[in-house]
Amino acid sequence: MNTVDPETFLGDQIDRKFWSVFPTSIRSAYAAVDLLIEEQPILQVVSAEQNRGRVISWATDLALVRAITTGALPFEFEWRTWDKPTGRYLAIHLSHSVLSVSQVADPNRQPRAVRFRENGRLNNSMLFPFEELEEELRVKGLPHFLLIHGYQNLDFVHLAVPHPNHRTKFSYRSQNLLDLPHAVSSDLPPVENTEADLDGVISLKEEIEKWIKDNGTND
Repeated sequence: MNTVDPETFLGDQIDRKFWSVFPTSIRSAYAAVDLLIEEQPILQVVSAEQNRGRVISWATDLALVRAITTGALPFEFEWRTWDKPTGRYLAIHLSHSVLSVSQVADPNRQPRAVRFRENGRLNNSMLFPFEELEEELRVKGLPHFLLIHGYQNLDFVHLAVPHPNHRTKFSYRSQNLLDLPHAVSSDLPPVENTEADLDGVISLKEEIEKWIKDNGTND
């Protein structure tokens, strides 16, 4: 199977005209958390301050779910269990891949390794044009993308394609989406791709569809 450029495939899965929805939603989540903490003394104690990130995570999930249910983002979602059934995480279904959300302190490093992200990274092996990975270039599951954002402060929002090697940064990471205009016109021309790029994306999507059919799962 031909490899596919990660940026090209991400652009196929999430049209760039929707990219500005992510920072807009996340900004609203952070603002809601600030207001909630200001109004609720129980969230102002030291122990609560140290767990502000959890509240931000919940608010971000809610903002993204609302963006999907209102049609601002044309995707579907589900709540998946972690490796151990002690909690759930938001999985956003794109046409041939999955997007999850993570707070990170350093936008240059991948989030900490947990089972579902580990599996997702390995599913990205078909996106890398390296000869040494040739035997790995087959679909084993849906490619996994990340929406990463600042931890305590909202300094950045990026869409990213994790490299299969966790010690490597990312195979592709978007610009800081906070720098995008609040609204992106649907009349903007699409990003230009070569014929080979488009053929590769089509081939990969066909392989993914075959894998889903053969395995009866979207994981």
